[in-house]
Order: sequence, then structure tokens, then C-alpha cells
Amino acid sequence: MDIGIGLPGLRPDPGLSLVDWARRAEERGFASLGSTDRLVYDNYEPLTALAVAAGATARVRLTTTILLAPQRANHALFAKSAATLDRLSGGRLVLGLAPGAREDDYRTGGVDFHRRGRLFDALLFGGFTRPTLRRMVTYGEGWIGGAQGVEKFRSLVPAVRQAWRDAGRAGVPRLVGTAHFALGPDAPQRLHDSLTNYYTSGTFTTESIEAGLSSPEAVANEVAAYAEAGCDELILLPHGGGLEQVDLLADAVGW
Repeated sequence: MDIGIGLPGLRPDPGLSLVDWARRAEERGFASLGSTDRLVYDNYEPLTALAVAAGATARVRLTTTILLAPQRANHALFAKSAATLDRLSGGRLVLGLAPGAREDDYRTGGVDFHRRGRLFDALLFGGFTRPTLRRMVTYGEGWIGGAQGVEKFRSLVPAVRQAWRDAGRAGVPRLVGTAHFALGPDAPQRLHDSLTNYYTSGTFTTESIEAGLSSPEAVANEVAAYAEAGCDELILLPHGGGLEQVDLLADAVGW
């Protein structure tokens, strides 16, 4: 199973260099760099952040985990932007796309929240609903799960694989998992505060906090569990801390 690490893009610390992070992640052997997407939140725009990371690296994949595709309502321009990044990075871009569930992002972006599924049909895949599976098997190469823990991931995999078979697709879908992590001093509190601020409230917040990883032992156990569940790649998303988080995570997974 490949293991990736997210960029430090949520409420970014101006003193933490994205270039240094990307280079260190590649040096420590991570397979990919991930990015998250919101509009009305203090985070880096994914394609821009990944473009900076691309210029600082040579091997590591550049993955949107995920990007809110319907927000890019000009589909042709979005496709050209993504294709440009893919070409300039030597074919390293991996698009993980989803419609998203936060109405405030759409209201601010001037896009009809209730039409996001129909807008998304013109692009790729993401999330987990019946329309999502249809998009995946029609356009995509696989499925990326949310960061609500390995058991949630494991429970959804059979339906993903069945949809792939039912569509007559050759081979098997690529399965990518995501997880939140924070390591080092005060890691549990940093993880809790960051996720609470990001998700605000609701079941999704609770599940994400409960599934968050804040110790080397928890990381190692979760990595092993995702591998056993058939995951092809696990991307761990950081919450707080500095550049040392890259090394702490690499040490936790045994590199």
C-alpha cells in the first residue's frame, strides 16, 4: 500500500514553507502529497498549492483529496488548469473530486448548491452515494474515501467493487483512503481543535475526531488496518505542528 501525506494547507502557518514540506515529504519516501478544498475557510486553493509543490519535487504524486469540482463551473477552464499542472509536473497529478456538502461554499461562490450533482456529472467522481458510484465507473479510475476511519472505509469497499463489476469495467478500481493525524506534544488537543474548527459541528465532526490519529502507535495500527482492508493508498492529512510532522509520520509508519 502506498502512503501519502497532506500539505499543511488548513489555516496555514505563514512561517511553515510549503516548499520545504514538499521536499521533505519526497525525501522521506511518501508516495503523494494531498490537498483539501474549501472556499469559505482559511486554506490553500488545491491546484495552486500543488503547483508550488510540483516545482519543488520530482517524483511524488500530487493528489487532490478532494477538490470541489462543481465550484469550478467553467469546466473547460478547469480541465485546462488541471491538464496544465499535470503536464508541467510530468504527469503526476491525481484528481480526487467530490461535490461537497457545505452550502456556504456554494453560496459564496455563486453556484447553485442544489445543482452541484448535475454540474459534477460533467466532471469525475467522489463521495459515496449511488450517483457517485455511477460517476466513478463511468469516468474514474477508482474511489477515494473520507477520513472517518478504517471501519467506515471497509464497509463501503464492497459496494464500490460491485459497481465496478456491474459496469463491466476491466480490472479493479483503485481504492484510496484518507485519515487525519497530528503527532508530537499536545497532538490530541491540536487534532481535536483543528477538526472542530474545520467541520464546525455534526456527526461528521464527531466521526472525524474519533477516527483521528494522534500517536505513533495509532498511525501504525491504522496503516496496517487499511492495508488489510484492501486500500491501495492511504493519505494522512496533517493538523498543526511544523515541518517535524513529516518526519514524525515517516517514523510512525516505519521508514
